[in-house]
Amino acid sequence: MSDAASATAIGWMEAWFARHGWSPFPFQREVWAAFGAGESGLIHSATGTGKTYAAFLGPVLESLAELAATGFQPRSPEDPESTESAPRKRSRRKSTASAEPLRVVWLTPLRALAADTQQALEAPIAGLGMPWTIGARTGDTSSSLKSRQLERLPTVLVTTPESLCLLLTRPEARQWFASLRAVICDEWHELLASKRGVQAELALARLRQFSPQLRTWGVSATLGNLETAMHTLLGRIIDATTGEEVPRPGRMVRGAADKITRIDSILPKTIERFPWSGHIGLTLLKPVVETIEQGQSALVFTNTRAQTEIWYQAILDTRPDWAGQIALHHGSLDRKVRDWVENGLRDGSLRCVVCTSSLDLGVDFSPVDQVVQIGSPKGVARLLQRAGRSGHQPGAVSRITFVPTNALECLEIAATRQAAAAGKIEGRIPFDQPLDVLAQHLVTVACGEGFFAPEFFAEIRSTHAYRDLSADEFEWVLDFAMRGGEPLRAYPEFQRITRDSEGRYTVASDGVRRRHRLSLGTIVGDSAILVRYLTGGKLGSIEESFISRLKVGDRFIFAGKPLELAKLQDATAFVRKAKKSDGAIPRWTGSRMPLSTELADAVRDQLQQAKLGKWSSSVELQAMRPILDVQSRWSSIPSEGEFLIERLRNREGWHLFAYPFAGRLVHEGLASLLAYRLSQLQPISFTIAINDYGMELLAPQAFDWRLETLQQMLQPVRLADDILASLNAGEMAKRAFREIARVAGLIVPGMPGSPKSTKQLQASSSLFFQVFVEHDPENLLLHQARREVLERQLEFVRLRDTLQRLQSSEWTIRDVERPTPLAFPLLVDRIREGISSEKLADRVRRMTLELERAADNVPTNALRRS
Repeated sequence: MSDAASATAIGWMEAWFARHGWSPFPFQREVWAAFGAGESGLIHSATGTGKTYAAFLGPVLESLAELAATGFQPRSPEDPESTESAPRKRSRRKSTASAEPLRVVWLTPLRALAADTQQALEAPIAGLGMPWTIGARTGDTSSSLKSRQLERLPTVLVTTPESLCLLLTRPEARQWFASLRAVICDEWHELLASKRGVQAELALARLRQFSPQLRTWGVSATLGNLETAMHTLLGRIIDATTGEEVPRPGRMVRGAADKITRIDSILPKTIERFPWSGHIGLTLLKPVVETIEQGQSALVFTNTRAQTEIWYQAILDTRPDWAGQIALHHGSLDRKVRDWVENGLRDGSLRCVVCTSSLDLGVDFSPVDQVVQIGSPKGVARLLQRAGRSGHQPGAVSRITFVPTNALECLEIAATRQAAAAGKIEGRIPFDQPLDVLAQHLVTVACGEGFFAPEFFAEIRSTHAYRDLSADEFEWVLDFAMRGGEPLRAYPEFQRITRDSEGRYTVASDGVRRRHRLSLGTIVGDSAILVRYLTGGKLGSIEESFISRLKVGDRFIFAGKPLELAKLQDATAFVRKAKKSDGAIPRWTGSRMPLSTELADAVRDQLQQAKLGKWSSSVELQAMRPILDVQSRWSSIPSEGEFLIERLRNREGWHLFAYPFAGRLVHEGLASLLAYRLSQLQPISFTIAINDYGMELLAPQAFDWRLETLQQMLQPVRLADDILASLNAGEMAKRAFREIARVAGLIVPGMPGSPKSTKQLQASSSLFFQVFVEHDPENLLLHQARREVLERQLEFVRLRDTLQRLQSSEWTIRDVERPTPLAFPLLVDRIREGISSEKLADRVRRMTLELERAADNVPTNALRRS
């Protein structure tokens, strides 16, 4: 394209920007120029700084330059269809026959973002009068629109990894994507560390075969390991000089770096000197409501869907006059309910929305000027992402107010602020060679035009995830997709692909194709039960494990409404409005987020500040002083480079408390490892408790807890073998295999109208697991399950790094007479497992009273080092 045409296109774009009172940022111009030069890359910039137009307008400018050469003139500003409100109206009227073919795929991690993204992308197209169409294709798209799209895809397709892969199951896929110029992966950090990210990598590798001119750009905020993220997105190529596979060259573009984020906190007037977890912050309800009152519109983030339901009800009970101005939002609510809430945030009619991570990403709610975080988000990136929901425009200030749910979280507030200011953001670790996703992808491509093994093997190896895939491993996965592997080759239902006389692998039957399309994807969860009124309105879905415990007539709270179960029929819970407002809160399966490495480092630094007496470094640390004063008097405040261990003997037994400050997943592995190795010295059993700060081992009899013994027990040798031996590794691997079996296609969740229950799915996966263990112990999916247990559930690399850090730390042992403030929450967590919540609260109240009296009267504990 000529320089003159390109300059003309830039001039038109600058004029469109000027009509809105904008001017392109330097980083946006850099991306546009790089795209025009044929480059791919990653854009990293804070939330609300213009990343969307940086990525999207590169392909737009390329098209404008081509149009300029044909005499095209952009739409005049006086044209009524050039306004922001016109795009949707215009796109319905405009004939798609005259529009350009598919040029851009915009890949979004959440289908909820598709509508907002589509609207944002339509604005410059409508404003310039370009012959482009823009459409979304996700699980929320109507079947009639999907059918029309199959006749002619829009110029810009906004879609998810799952919907993109469904298009790849069509024989026409190569023809559809041949004109593709760009794939833009929005919020790439969200896909990066999941199997959905691997699914996207494989789809990109396929699209590059269809369209050699394809360029790939990622859009991301709040990410630490940028180079890895870019290499994962762009894949690999053969170096022309050496003939070796190397990362595809890419450009890293860093956007506006001066985004201001203000992190403050709501602290209780009095701090418990013996804090314990289990609270959800409702003691601070009044100041939270006062904070909401100060702004125009607020998002209140919680860490679980159950907490969202509870906090919504609590705020509404406090301010009943806000009825109709307050709402809740989480992923289990019906799409229509979530759409209503999102529209209310956009137009400013909602004063407050209580939500989960369902509103973390992408959506621009300009009226939102206040964000509240209930409880620690356990990571710096997560807090900054949520803060960015306010001030979601270039140059605006983002604000977030942190509400601790227990006193120790005050440390995390100060630590998060410190880490954010220092730019210490968590990275995301991509999946490495998940063979279940590869098996699914083989069937996906076989459903379409099929593949030849040698070429397809090279295509697979061009992805970052499968860069080290061996020919033997590929042949194993191929055999698994063809015959189900060695133990299942006699069963026709596992013969999903077949090889024709020319060597092309295609799907075995139309039935296989239909079943594969219904089960495609890597998102695996408990079976969901649809919740709807007897009169027909849908509210959302609740996991089967919760509904199955209810009887007809039982009350529960869902979607912010008190409901009564009327009947359970065909995977649907029919409900009516309950006359009373009380009831059980649904619980959804999921894991508690562990403290990130970056935040754990910052917490240790805050403790160092306290040990040095620098209390004024933050208001949160000052508020923690009563707790840490007692910790110092009775034991010690663990400083940077120090590993604190406390030993306590009482009527319960022998307690060993240790504080690595490495997050709950690492502590689970460390506690199990230490207990296992100590049990090799003498026959003994331990009860274990863990949290993000430390761990407790309780034994009914004396054991060797000398310093030299403990140091020997925590050596990072034979680590993987001892970790697997210390835990119920077989049961953990079996649980991991449930997801693997479903993704790999061994188990189909069910057909429309007859879904399988969670119990049926678990029974099926357990049967396959047992068959493979007994008859095919070298099955690569079994190896994957064990690897995922180590790498994902136990954070093996982080655990190993923690042990190495402890070996170079100064070990301090304190013999204490009673639980210290750091030990107390561990003790409560252990007790919690065996008694009801009411009895727990009474017992904790008595224990706290006793410890508070001791803290007021007992002199400094005599300390001794062993």
